[in-house]
Amino acid sequence: MNEEKDKQETAPETEAEPAAEEKPETPAEEKTDKKADKKEEKKEKKFGKKKEDERVSALEAEKEALEKEKAALNDKYLRICAEYDNFRRRSQKEKDNLYSEIRANAVQQFLPVYDNLERALKQGTEDEAYRKGVEMIMTQFNATLEKLGVKKIESLGKTFDPKLHNAVMHVDDESQGENTIVEVFQEGFTVNDKVIRFAMVKVAN
Repeated sequence: MNEEKDKQETAPETEAEPAAEEKPETPAEEKTDKKADKKEEKKEKKFGKKKEDERVSALEAEKEALEKEKAALNDKYLRICAEYDNFRRRSQKEKDNLYSEIRANAVQQFLPVYDNLERALKQGTEDEAYRKGVEMIMTQFNATLEKLGVKKIESLGKTFDPKLHNAVMHVDDESQGENTIVEVFQEGFTVNDKVIRFAMVKVAN
């Protein structure tokens, strides 16, 4: 027993078996790997194209939204410009009308002065200097009225017009035409074609 045990203890160690060497891939396996790589590459390209298409679609949608917003803002801008232009014209018209009304009211306050000067000129006088002075005042008065856009209504010898004249007397006169004004008692005036005082007249026939 001891001898066998000693033999076992003294027996030389056997060398470990060499590891199995890796076998090189066969052409068939290599071909399969290439196919898998191409398939994966194709899949990645397809996925990348899909992502790119989605990105392009998103950009186009964003561009379309911006175009709509631009059109809406442009339309709003044009409406605001039109409203402002209408407001400016309306304001200017109101301003002109107000100016004309104020001017007409002011001129009306001076018309009695005109009437008195006219009466003074119709009165006979031996004082030529006095008469000349009144004529100069009347000339200056008429020039001032003209500068203010005030015009005298043409009446004597004209056909009666109810829009311009106020008939206070009527006379039958075969030598005159129908509705002819034969006498003016008080001159009428207009400002920018607006009557500020009707002419007071006598009408024939």
